Amino acid sequence: MAKNEALAAAMADLGLSQTELARRLNAENEALTGREGRLTDRDVRRYLDGGTQWPHARQRLCLEKVLGRSATELGFGRGETGQARRRSNTTASGPSPASAPPLTRLGMSDVYRFHNEYVRILQDDWKVGGARQVENDAVELSMRIQSTLSSGTASTRVRKALYSLASDVISAAAFAAIDAKVRTRARRHLDRAVTLAGLSGDSETQYHVWNHLAMAAGQREDHVEGLAAAENMKGHWIARRDPLYASLAYMRNAKELARSFRRSEALRALAAAERSFCRAGDEKRSAWIDFYDQSELDGLSASIWFCVGDFGKAEYFFHRTLSGIRPELVRNVSLYTAHLALAQARQGELELACATSQDALGLLDGSGSKRTIDTLGRVRTVVASAGSRAPDVTSWLERSQQWK
Repeated sequence: MAKNEALAAAMADLGLSQTELARRLNAENEALTGREGRLTDRDVRRYLDGGTQWPHARQRLCLEKVLGRSATELGFGRGETGQARRRSNTTASGPSPASAPPLTRLGMSDVYRFHNEYVRILQDDWKVGGARQVENDAVELSMRIQSTLSSGTASTRVRKALYSLASDVISAAAFAAIDAKVRTRARRHLDRAVTLAGLSGDSETQYHVWNHLAMAAGQREDHVEGLAAAENMKGHWIARRDPLYASLAYMRNAKELARSFRRSEALRALAAAERSFCRAGDEKRSAWIDFYDQSELDGLSASIWFCVGDFGKAEYFFHRTLSGIRPELVRNVSLYTAHLALAQARQGELELACATSQDALGLLDGSGSKRTIDTLGRVRTVVASAGSRAPDVTSWLERSQQWK
């Protein structure tokens, strides 16, 4: 096995020992995934002595970030012979073009392959919500896409499509963290998504990131940032061209206005969202926005009516949502069922609210949606504060101790 002299030179340039490089790689892994890395100086030694010629995608990305060079520039390559490795690491006169390890030519087939994996992650998210496995799978896929970009050549079209997809995928990780209400990780993913979306140059990809930024800001109760993000969504070319995207932007805007106690402005934005939705055609769009159909429009409308204090109208729209929602959107069914229970509790329909909450609980198996769990906790608080001694109420309060 040929020694990896390119990696040794890169480490020497930064004054890194094997132990220090392992420490930095682990720190970079934690920054990217939220999980502490487990590399040791022994792993680095295998990189250096040629025992590991092509590290795992996540390790390659961490190496590239820490050392500031691509994996191939660091002497790694799929299936290189020792002689080719030695030729590629020759520094006296520089490697000749013939001796350089060949770069993979990337095409749209690579984009489609990664996109299929992305769709499976979206489908998992629709089922179980903010489960950590969904977030981790999205982070892993985004890193593989980025690593593929750094170790191959591509046309401008393919390169931008891969950057766009990497941004969409890490946005999915951010949404899983938002649903789990882990705000630090969500923000870290979104910061990365902003960079990748900018590299893609694609308006829809950038809009997608701002959509999640609006949600994350609202969750932190930073309504100034949430309003700014929604305004940014409305200004994107995709929202000006496609009424469906305009509708969702108006809806995010309406939600932040309602949370800011600006009722009349919120209802005007809601009306604009409904008008735009009605103008939207049935054209092919990106997979991530498939969730935004009539039932989601009703659900988001319900949440705005709830925010402005009209709990009866909120209940009406939550019922409409649940009557039309697609069955595969299991997480959303449980979330909107919990919100329906909260609207019922706020109107004094305590026994009905308890029964509805129990329905929501039955849908939570395997879910990581802390948004749903926290909503059920709010239902319990409202019901408990009413002081009812009705048997169904007291029984449910006893069964729901974990939501105190």
